[in-house]
Amino acid sequence: MRFFASFLGSKHTRCVAAARLLCTIALLSLAACGQGKKDDYGTDIIHNPNSAQGYDTSEKLPKITFEQDMHDFGRLKAGENISYSFKFTNTGNADLVITACDASCGCTVPDYPREAIRPGQSNYVTVSFRSAGMAGMQYKEVTVSTNGQPSRTKLKIQAQVV
Repeated sequence: MRFFASFLGSKHTRCVAAARLLCTIALLSLAACGQGKKDDYGTDIIHNPNSAQGYDTSEKLPKITFEQDMHDFGRLKAGENISYSFKFTNTGNADLVITACDASCGCTVPDYPREAIRPGQSNYVTVSFRSAGMAGMQYKEVTVSTNGQPSRTKLKIQAQVV
């Protein structure tokens, strides 16, 4: 132990270093508390009926059904901004909430309804594509996350940028 103490310096230096280390750990622990994302939805609307035995169809669950999950913009001039709205319907029997829409690229921006979609109602997820700085065939995806089944759906767009 004395061998290591000679590398660490005096007893006072070791105490100061230990105190700094403890303070740093305490501050990092406090900073990490409460950093989770808060939303307006309680956990009572999030339920996964899937199990090893299969899918429980007796549960009241929302279900997102898109009319189509792929759109081809065709040929675009570089620099064009264009959008497409994917229509969906809640074909389940409980309120549907889209919790997130994540794009595969910064050039693709999704917009989605923040309010609950009642059973039988329809709405749109609009995907905007900015072709500035692009060339050739472009393939982009948006992942739609919901409280229903399926919990994630991929929407795809493509365009030939000239």
